[in-house]
Amino acid sequence: MPKSSQSLSNRQLIQLVSIVGIIITVLSIYYIKTHSHLFTIGGPFQSFIMNLGIFGPLIFILLQIIQVIYPIIPGGMTCVIGHAVFGPFYGFIYNFLGIFAGSLLSFCLARRYGDKFAKSFVSENTYDKYIAKLDKGRGFEFFLITAFVLPGFPDDFLCMVAGLSKMSLKKFCWITLLSKPATLYLYTLISYQSMLFINHTFL
Repeated sequence: MPKSSQSLSNRQLIQLVSIVGIIITVLSIYYIKTHSHLFTIGGPFQSFIMNLGIFGPLIFILLQIIQVIYPIIPGGMTCVIGHAVFGPFYGFIYNFLGIFAGSLLSFCLARRYGDKFAKSFVSENTYDKYIAKLDKGRGFEFFLITAFVLPGFPDDFLCMVAGLSKMSLKKFCWITLLSKPATLYLYTLISYQSMLFINHTFL
């Protein structure tokens, strides 16, 4: 199979999985809303997760790693789930561990398998738009930091773009460690509080 056709097929599969993930997310939100007593703090669902012991956090971290590379459900939703189930502190720790590990894995996979791997996850326009940032040399590092800090950028895909650059894995680790934690905690907290506000005010 030609490389372009293979990339298109992979991209279509990923898009299909993403659509299924969104549908599952919407249905999950509806179920949680109609069975809210099961998902209260200290309720049956949280108790079930806690009773899994170490496997509860490990499964959640694995889910975060997977969604960074292969989006099953929206990343923001998994962060909110971690915050709600494990609490602000441990939820943040597990969220960051999963996202950090997933980001490094995306970087390494793109470096190992090249542009055909990265092209499988986005449209040609998106790929061309961000791959052009590599022509800016060290300016790409500043752009990557900015993208990790500010909302609205495809962080997960940019990890792959970084893997296609000349950036060392060590430097990518430092950029991720320094730019993601504070904004991850802030955005997760804002999203969680916003969902509570909408739930109590309008639903």
